[in-house]
Amino acid sequence: MANMFAHHSLGYEDLDQLQKEPRPLYFVLELLKVEQPSEYDRESWAMSDEERLKAVPLLHGQGNKLFKQGRYQDASNKYKEAIICIKNNQTKEKAWDAPWMKLEKMAHTLTLNYCQCLLRTEEYYEVIEHTTDIINQHPGVMKAYYLRAKAHVEVWNEAEAHADFQKVLDLDPGMRKAVRKEVQVLNMRMEEKREEDRIKYKGMF
Repeated sequence: MANMFAHHSLGYEDLDQLQKEPRPLYFVLELLKVEQPSEYDRESWAMSDEERLKAVPLLHGQGNKLFKQGRYQDASNKYKEAIICIKNNQTKEKAWDAPWMKLEKMAHTLTLNYCQCLLRTEEYYEVIEHTTDIINQHPGVMKAYYLRAKAHVEVWNEAEAHADFQKVLDLDPGMRKAVRKEVQVLNMRMEEKREEDRIKYKGMF
């Protein structure tokens, strides 16, 4: 209608012709499949609070299975759907009360799983954004620092990556071997980046 008002056209020649010369329209619908109410996956907005809570572990499990299969985009969709279910229920609880905190912990676990998918699909800045949100609210979540550090490595944020890896060790000294390996990757990437920059800017000055 806005198109009609601004341009005196609906944007399609056949619809414009129909507007000028109205005539009966016949719609033919083809029935592809009949499903019972319990046989299809409803969107979270159509579920009750109880149904949403029951859906969360199922979606979590499906996401884990898809992740192990290397289907990272599909897995991230499952994790995201589970997070939405949790957030819908969380809005009905008083912030920082026990029921709210229980849902918050569940959401963090799923968000970190979601971030692992994002790392595999090279969405590094989104990983940094989500993990930073978690760290700002709950600074003791070691896995959030670890995933954020890995994302910083990928975008050559050397100082930020080192700081996050150090925080990982502060929170869990048992991660020393994994952190040492990641720092080696960081050092290698930074050396490659410096060499690329040296070649790139060699003839400019």
